Amino acid sequence: MKINWGHKILIVYLLFVGGIVFLAIISLQQKFDLVQKDYYGAELKYQEVIDASVRAHRQIGGIQLWVKEGTLAIQLPDAFKGEKVIGVANLYFAADENKDLSQKVAFSNAQVSLPLKQNMKGNYTLKLEVVKDGISYYYEQKFFL
Repeated sequence: MKINWGHKILIVYLLFVGGIVFLAIISLQQKFDLVQKDYYGAELKYQEVIDASVRAHRQIGGIQLWVKEGTLAIQLPDAFKGEKVIGVANLYFAADENKDLSQKVAFSNAQVSLPLKQNMKGNYTLKLEVVKDGISYYYEQKFFL
């Protein structure tokens, strides 16, 4: 059977439309996680995070991390020793929201240990916000478990 050029154009057009519909259906079924639930509200407050980060690195210095026996140990700079320091530690895993961990921490002698879950393996980002004498400091450091 011979197909004329009009039918060939129609077949190509229908294959193209079918492909676009197929890709649209597949894209609607993809799972994606936002970094934060209230992304836009957090973006408006981000200048405070920038200021706390600059304050932490210019005035005090960086933090040290190490993993041992299923815990993550965080050591703050010497300027925090002997002070009452509280904060929030967020372990952010970019690929899966279920592997994120957020915990309030109270530092003892500028050090704290966080227990880790068994399935926590991969590239993490520690987002640590600490408060000393009413002044907030922000640290962000990538590490691998």
